[in-house]
Amino acid sequence: MMKFMHITQRRWKNIKSWIKFFLAICCVVVFVTFYVFNLWSPLKRPVTVIVKPGVSVTRLTNYLVKNRVIKSKDLFMFSVRLNGGKIMAGEYDIPQGAGVWVIADMITKGRVATTTVTIPEGYTIKQIKNLLMASSSFSGDVDCDGDAPVCNLHEGDIFPDTYRVARGISRLAVLDLARKKMLDIKNSLDTKKYPAPIKDWHDVLVLASIVQKETPLKREMPIVAGVYLNRLNSNMRLQADPTVVYALTDGLGDMQGEPLLSGHLKIESPYNTYRNRGLPPTPIACVGRDAIHAVLHPSKTKYLFFVADGKGGHKFSTDFEEHKKNRIDWRVIKKELNK
Repeated sequence: MMKFMHITQRRWKNIKSWIKFFLAICCVVVFVTFYVFNLWSPLKRPVTVIVKPGVSVTRLTNYLVKNRVIKSKDLFMFSVRLNGGKIMAGEYDIPQGAGVWVIADMITKGRVATTTVTIPEGYTIKQIKNLLMASSSFSGDVDCDGDAPVCNLHEGDIFPDTYRVARGISRLAVLDLARKKMLDIKNSLDTKKYPAPIKDWHDVLVLASIVQKETPLKREMPIVAGVYLNRLNSNMRLQADPTVVYALTDGLGDMQGEPLLSGHLKIESPYNTYRNRGLPPTPIACVGRDAIHAVLHPSKTKYLFFVADGKGGHKFSTDFEEHKKNRIDWRVIKKELNK
């Protein structure tokens, strides 16, 4: 019996020795595998890799080896196969020291480099297109031929917002993204009832664009909308300076530092609300949610006039005599500001 136990103990020691040896081998294998796939890298600095649409894994691998992004062609292709075997087009920011597994994981899962673009509220289509053309983060043109909605954009079609997109994305894709966002905004709102004399969504956007250009203050927008609705219901001309600016600048909407003079108010244009009654034929800018909400939910006031107060806001009045006094005050303030 004692002899049997002695043999058993000796065998158990041998088994434990083999287990320890096996575990040590496993640890070495795991470490080597981790090192080879994740840490074995020739990259001494971050690089940007552009994967073009339709490129094969073999061609991409050869490019990466040639440009010393990876060391082993076989390891990279093996990593791609383990990650599904398909690579996705786009721009990729590869970090310093990235191994083949990290790179393969990024490219097969489409973890492309991103950028943000902010379309300001009150920008016109021309200004938005100029903004996109001035950025090197995007590709392609901003204009196209065809029946696609993005090829026929009008004021009010784009929703101003900050968009995070893949770097290198086409400018038309950015415009279409912002166009679809505006459709989503429209569909999310209750547009069954409109304040008189607004008849439809088009009228909402037209008046909202004027409100957007008149004041940047959210708290003032419903009041400004109420003023213009009061004028429309009283058959008064809107006499909105931004509509004249839109006409003078051929749809750019920006005087680019030039002052708006009294002579400009005589320009012959359907957008000149000093000469024509009612709303202009189209919106004069792209509008944000607050301006739209202001038109759909205007303040119920008797105000018919307003003028800048020199503090970023406006003074409102119900009669022309009070308005004339406010205009005199504004001229004094403006003269001091110009000094």
